[in-house]
Amino acid sequence: MAYTLEQRRREINIVTLWGVLINIVLSVTKLLGGIWGHSQALIADGLHSLSDLASDGMVLLAARHAGEEADEDHPYGHARFETLATVGLAGLLIIVGLGIAYDALLRLVNTVPPETPAIYTLWIAGFSVLSKEALYHYTRIVGKRINSSMLEANAWHHRSDAISSIVVLIGIIGAQMGMPKLDAFAAIVVALMVLKIGYELGYHSIQELVDTALDPVVVDKIRNRILAHEDVRELHMLRTRRMGQNALVDVHILVSPKLSVSEGHHISEAVEKALIDSFEEINDVTVHIDPEDDELSALNRNLPSRSELIIMLNQEWSKLPELAGIDDVTLHYLSGKICVEASLPLATLESVEQGVRLKQLFSEASMKISSVGEAELDFH
Repeated sequence: MAYTLEQRRREINIVTLWGVLINIVLSVTKLLGGIWGHSQALIADGLHSLSDLASDGMVLLAARHAGEEADEDHPYGHARFETLATVGLAGLLIIVGLGIAYDALLRLVNTVPPETPAIYTLWIAGFSVLSKEALYHYTRIVGKRINSSMLEANAWHHRSDAISSIVVLIGIIGAQMGMPKLDAFAAIVVALMVLKIGYELGYHSIQELVDTALDPVVVDKIRNRILAHEDVRELHMLRTRRMGQNALVDVHILVSPKLSVSEGHHISEAVEKALIDSFEEINDVTVHIDPEDDELSALNRNLPSRSELIIMLNQEWSKLPELAGIDDVTLHYLSGKICVEASLPLATLESVEQGVRLKQLFSEASMKISSVGEAELDFH
C-alpha cells in the first residue's frame, strides 16, 4: 500500500508521541528509583531514556518537514529531512554505545565495591525492558509499513534502551549475588551491538544523501523493464538515487532516428508509466530521447541550429527558381551530419521527369553545405 505524505506524517506522529509518553514515564521512574535505591546503573539508564526524548523530538520535527509537498525551493520535495534525521539518530546511537562502553570500563577498573541496590530497582529495570521492547516492535512495524528508515532508526534507539535496561538488570542481579562487575562485561557486548546498529543506519543514510545508486539487482530490473518496450532500441546513462522512501530514475533511451517529436514524447511517457507502475518505490522518472548513442561523444553538438541552416539552405535554393515553393522542412541531426527533408506542392510539377530532375537539383544544392549529409525532396 502506498501512503500519501499526510498519511505518513500522521503514522510517524502517532508512534512517536507514544514513545514520548513512555520515555517521560521511564526517565522519571529510573532517575528517582536509582537515586532512592542506590543504583548508579539505573540513574545512567534514566539519562539514556532522556536521550530517547531528544531523538523523538528530532523525529517529530523531521516528520513535519518531510511530509510537506514539493515547493519552488524544494522541487523534489522534503523527504531528505527524514534522511538527515536518520543520520542524527544514528549519531545518537553511536554516542550511546560509546557511553555504555565507557561506563562499563570504568566499573571494571573501579576497586571500590559499589553499594548494593535496593530490590525494587529490579522491578523498575524489568518494566523498562518490557516497555521499551514493546515500543521497539511497534515503531519498527510502522516504520516498515510506511517505508521510513527514520522510524526504523528510532526503533533501534528504543531497543538500545531496552538492552541497556537488561544490562542494568544483570548488574543489579549480579550485585545482589556478590558479582558486582558482571554487568560491566555484558555492557561492553551491548555497547558493540549498539555501535554496529548506529554505524549501519548512518552509513546507509549518508549513502542516500550523496545520491548513491539503488541496489544493482533493482537497477538491472529497471533496465530490463525499459528494454521491454517495443520501441526502445537501447538505453544508456541509467541513473538512480533514493530520496526518503522514494526512488528517482534518469535514463537516455534510443529510438528510431526519424520519429516525430510527438511519437518520441509518447514513448518516453510510456516508459515513465511502466517504471512507476512496476516499482512501488519509484515516483519520479526523467526520460531523455536519443536518436543515436551519445554517451561517449556528442557528434552533433557543433552542427548549426535550424535557423542558421535554413538561412544557408535558402541561399542555395534561391539560385534555382523551381525550388521557390519549398515548405515543411524537416531536419534530422544524426552521426555528425544533418539530413534535410523538404517538400514542394505537387501542383508545381508539369511532368514526372521534372519531378526527378528537381529531386536531383535539390539534393545537389543542399549538399553544397558541409554539415548536410543527406537531402531528400518530396511532393505533396
